[in-house]
Amino acid sequence: MRAAYSFDNDAPDAALRHELLAEILDHVTFAGLGAAGDLRGRRCLEAGAGGGSVARRLVTLTGPSGRVLATDLNPRHLPHDQGYEVSRHDLTADPVPDPPWDLIHARLVLAHIPEREQILARLAEALAPGGVLLIEEWLSAYPHLVLSAPDAAAAELVERYHRTVVERLLPANGADPAWAARVHAAMIGAGLTGVRTTIHAESWAGGTAGARLIAVNVAQVGDGLRDAGFTDAELERLTALAADPRLVVRGHLTYSTTGRRG
Repeated sequence: MRAAYSFDNDAPDAALRHELLAEILDHVTFAGLGAAGDLRGRRCLEAGAGGGSVARRLVTLTGPSGRVLATDLNPRHLPHDQGYEVSRHDLTADPVPDPPWDLIHARLVLAHIPEREQILARLAEALAPGGVLLIEEWLSAYPHLVLSAPDAAAAELVERYHRTVVERLLPANGADPAWAARVHAAMIGAGLTGVRTTIHAESWAGGTAGARLIAVNVAQVGDGLRDAGFTDAELERLTALAADPRLVVRGHLTYSTTGRRG
């Protein structure tokens, strides 16, 4: 039986989540795509494409002679008029579509799937000779999230929220908030060469995209937070704090790991 995904694309706030993630991470991802080399005329697979911002970038990088396929278990947020192909794809059950690929990219995807290491190995096998696999994940399994807060009670509330999400809610749905740190070794184990990891993080003040994710998370996993003991008043304050510039949190560590098929 499949574990439930914590942040389903059918949720009312899913489109906003994709917009916020693009604002937070696209500049990091685009730098990683640049490091993959000249992609003009290449075949690129965007796995777990979400709202499609990375697939749109790949269309620009590959040009008219390239091909970009954007897949997702639930592709409802992927427009069909952006120059890339769209396909529904289950990474756990379906073979990698149409190999070989010159570039395969997945962002914040495998950490949520228990079969993550087997899937990574299948993605590596689907690369063309010289092809690049780029996996980006958040390492969120660490304490001391709050850098500044309006008061001590607000700081403790945000820390408790963070602990509950990463230690209880995400693992209960099959996710591993510490997976990012193991991707490098998994790529080596899959036979990829030249494996390299870069790590990026910055602070998120209330009102910015990173902090606003707190409010989106409350909307999407509020029932789980209530089951963990949060009151409606506490959830309302978390939502308000997400927009309060006096709250500053440390952004999750973004591990961007690349490996090449020899």
